[in-house]
Amino acid sequence: MAGGAFSAPRSAATLVGFGAVLMWSSLALLTASSGQVPPFQLAAISFAIGGGIGAATWAVRPGAMRALRQPPEVWALGVGGLFGYHALYFTALRLAPPAEAGLINYLWPLLIVLLSGLLPQERLRPHHLAGAFLGLIGTIVLVASRAHLGFAEADTPGFAAAFVAAFVWAIYSVLSRQFATVPTDVVAAFCLLTAALAAVCHLAFEETVWPVGAREWLATVGLGLGPVGLAFYAWDIGVKRGDIRVLGAVSYAAPVLSTLLLVLAGFAEATPSLAAAAVLIAGGGLLAAKDLLFRS
Repeated sequence: MAGGAFSAPRSAATLVGFGAVLMWSSLALLTASSGQVPPFQLAAISFAIGGGIGAATWAVRPGAMRALRQPPEVWALGVGGLFGYHALYFTALRLAPPAEAGLINYLWPLLIVLLSGLLPQERLRPHHLAGAFLGLIGTIVLVASRAHLGFAEADTPGFAAAFVAAFVWAIYSVLSRQFATVPTDVVAAFCLLTAALAAVCHLAFEETVWPVGAREWLATVGLGLGPVGLAFYAWDIGVKRGDIRVLGAVSYAAPVLSTLLLVLAGFAEATPSLAAAAVLIAGGGLLAAKDLLFRS
């Protein structure tokens, strides 16, 4: 899957891209299940696994490493986007309740639609603004519900990190569309460099805490295999060769699926306010992306 020469019908590539959305839905659950591993250490481990998946294919595909010959702006976007987003995201899930932090972070699909509308070839229409407003209401409902339950001031940095992470991923995703000819093989290098940066930050700012027990180790390895590994390759294939309109819309299923997994695993309570926030954020995203679904 990491190869730059992926060839398949448009519909098949779209399904591959949708696989990334499904894997990202497990990101909050796997992160919450990985124990008390510090954010940078967790990023270093999971990205090393994710990058290793792609790098392993270089040995059996002659010429694949030529994809690494990219201009500086490609490297800056790829490494900066992956490292910046996940450092913020893992920090958010360590400093705030995972369900609430995850929902705030999942404003990124909505932000992608809004930022895409500001590109020269796009127009920002009323339904984009209406969708953004619904997403904002969902976030307010989420934070207000925490206040009624005894909102802890200590959660604020985590919520802020989740919010900034959403912007980082949206900007990364929109700008990536300007480099559609960059082969998927280079994603493996982005992951390995991100792992190296995370390892340096971990040694400088954190104390090492390893996963405890089989469950935490499985969750940590699962991060590298799925949402912090194969998902990046699948998303790259989907947005470059599949139907980007459909992929843009189905991304809004991620927050609902993510929260459902957290509730089923016992990391979040199935409260009415949590459900309302999920529906509002997902509904706002679908409204903002309606032209992606119905534009001919």
